[in-house]
Parts: sequence; structure tokens; C-alpha cells
Amino acid sequence: MSEERAKRDGDTSGSTRPDGADDTAADATTTRSATPSGKPSGKRQGRRSPAGTEVAASSVKAPEQSKSDTTTKVKPAKKDRADRPRKENIFKRLRRFFREVIAELRKVIWPNRKQMITYTSVVLAFVVFMVTFIGVLDLAVIKGVTWLFG
Repeated sequence: MSEERAKRDGDTSGSTRPDGADDTAADATTTRSATPSGKPSGKRQGRRSPAGTEVAASSVKAPEQSKSDTTTKVKPAKKDRADRPRKENIFKRLRRFFREVIAELRKVIWPNRKQMITYTSVVLAFVVFMVTFIGVLDLAVIKGVTWLFG
């Protein structure tokens, strides 16, 4: 641990690594705090608050604590109507919707006349083929059932 970090964190041991390297990577991965003798204690290291100050692990309430430990729970404040985002007027929402629809339709690549005729003829040919195919199958099933049960 570097001397600057030791001063910042309030560590009075002043221990640094013998090779002069900074152990910030080692401190980030370890989950145990060291006792003054340098051995791991098995306890969790204190968490840091967003302000950079260390919060002791003992001050954090564990879920296994008994109910005899009474602490007052503070209810979150109710949101005022002013805090909630207001809904837009129905007419403004409809107007925005239609503007967005028009903007999306402008992005569409419309087919030209030749492509439209080609696509339409392909669809019509497929529909005629399927109607014929299903009609023939229907007639075959009807003939088969009348022959079988006649």
C-alpha cells in the first residue's frame, strides 16, 4: 500500500511492499481485512461510501440479526404531484404520434412501378397456385371418402 493511500485511508501501520510496488490491485481483490499483525481476520473489509469515506462492516446491519434489535425505519417520502412527470394532453400525443408515423414513412424505400407490377404478379400467381392445389386435394379427399364409405 502506498504511503499516500495509507495517509488518505487513515492506516497508521505505514506498511508498504518491499519491492516498492503499489498493492491497489491486491486490495481491490481481497475481501478480508488485515489485523495489526498482518494476518487476515476473516472479517469483511469496510465498504466505501460514494464520498470516499470508509464505512465499517460492523455498522452495516446483517440480515441474520434478531428482531430484538429495534431500529426505526424511515418511510420514503411520498412523491408530490409536482415531482411526477405530467402526461401530455391527448391531442398533443396524437399529433406527436402522427408526426412520428410520417417521419417513419419517409424513411421507407418505396418500389417503383416495374417492381410493384412484378411483386403483385408473383403474389397473385402464388395465390392462384395455392387455391388450385388445395382445391385438388379437397376433391381427392372427397372422392376417397365416397369410394371408401360409399
